[in-house]
Amino acid sequence: MKQLNILKLQIKLRNKFLRSGVKMLGPETIYFSKDTKIGKNVIIEPYVVIGSRVKIGNNVVIKSFTHLEGCKIENKVDVGPYARIRPGTILKEGSKIGNFVEVKKSILGKKSKANHLSYIGDSDIGKFVNVGAGTITCNYDGIKKNKTKIKDNVFIGSNSSLIAPLVIESDSVVGAGSVITKKVRKKSLALTRSLQTEVKNYKRKQK
Repeated sequence: MKQLNILKLQIKLRNKFLRSGVKMLGPETIYFSKDTKIGKNVIIEPYVVIGSRVKIGNNVVIKSFTHLEGCKIENKVDVGPYARIRPGTILKEGSKIGNFVEVKKSILGKKSKANHLSYIGDSDIGKFVNVGAGTITCNYDGIKKNKTKIKDNVFIGSNSSLIAPLVIESDSVVGAGSVITKKVRKKSLALTRSLQTEVKNYKRKQK
């Protein structure tokens, strides 16, 4: 009986959003909560789960296999596919979260983007920031959660680890593969990388 009630509620919610103009590709695969709020010109692809306390603005695209809960998505934002947006997150206008990106209790500024394979937790990210693939905000030290603050126009190279608490000032660059533990000054390049070693004419051991 409980399962039947859940199904009836989902059909009711899907029909409600279809009537309001939400474009759904495969509505029978999309899960809504009773308190879900959605603006105009929104597209939701198949297999999306929207948990409680989610507010979605106008002209938003939610791509397949994305999970949202306790978050606010402003206008003209793209999310997914395969993204997880956790409670306390605000995605500002024109921002983009791509595939296999998890965001928790963070603000992603206007037209900033994290396109793939990243974890952003307890972070305040400014405008026009690029978060490269494989970037992790290392927010937990085993005792408490720590904050990462990335200011406007910052470029974070791929496969970087940002060890919180940390501030990265505006217009700076973090080189790919870096582990950043100290404040990065404005208009600076921060880079931590060991020297590459090459052995000439190397022969692999034979079995």
